[in-house]
Amino acid sequence: MATEKKKPEPKAKGGKEGAKKKGEEAAVRGARPPVPEGYEPRLRKEYRERIVPALREKFGYKNVMQVPRLSKIVVNVGAGDASQNPKLLDAVVGDLGIITGQKAAIARAHKSVSNFKLRVGMPIGAYVTLRGMSMFEFLDRLLTVAIPRIRDFRGVSDRSFDGRGNYTLGVREQIVFPEIDYDKIDKIRGMDITIVTTAKTDEEAYELLKEFGMPFRKRGPALEAVASEAVSRAPAAEVNRT
Repeated sequence: MATEKKKPEPKAKGGKEGAKKKGEEAAVRGARPPVPEGYEPRLRKEYRERIVPALREKFGYKNVMQVPRLSKIVVNVGAGDASQNPKLLDAVVGDLGIITGQKAAIARAHKSVSNFKLRVGMPIGAYVTLRGMSMFEFLDRLLTVAIPRIRDFRGVSDRSFDGRGNYTLGVREQIVFPEIDYDKIDKIRGMDITIVTTAKTDEEAYELLKEFGMPFRKRGPALEAVASEAVSRAPAAEVNRT
């Protein structure tokens, strides 16, 4: 007796029902759900409406393309113990995924160091590179939620610029992010957060991050003199075409 062929299952309907189903499937897989139409991060809107005019007035930019902007944010976690026990890296990748909402990439050694029993290609950490809306959302949570939860906080240093307009902030504990459940972590780990900007000078990058709400420590008289000198040279900066 011939068996009847099963009819193919109907495809998911489009419109709101299809979008809702895709969002639920993405949540199950751990991926970022689709962005609602017309959504704009709060800091991105604030940059466009308030920060850009403020920086143009302060530095005297003649072209809007000269105004520095955020390029990307890199969150890096080092795990030297992972070279001996690769399973430890799973916890690092999991924490980064929860904090940033994006899957972390594995950082591997480029050189062999016999004293540390390290060979080329061994995993030594993990990192996440954020751009676009994900970058603004992470920065918003960092400034408004995570940094205020740091114990004995006295402000972040204004000396962590690299000379090319990029800023690196160190966080000693990943539990400052409320997404991390303290009862489920295996170890307290720190991380480095690098904010990459298109600023030509550190002073321009400093003013950009300050406008976003970065809680820098109060500057002394010597630093204020350097800052005023940098502002006087700013209008001569070339137009950023990148």
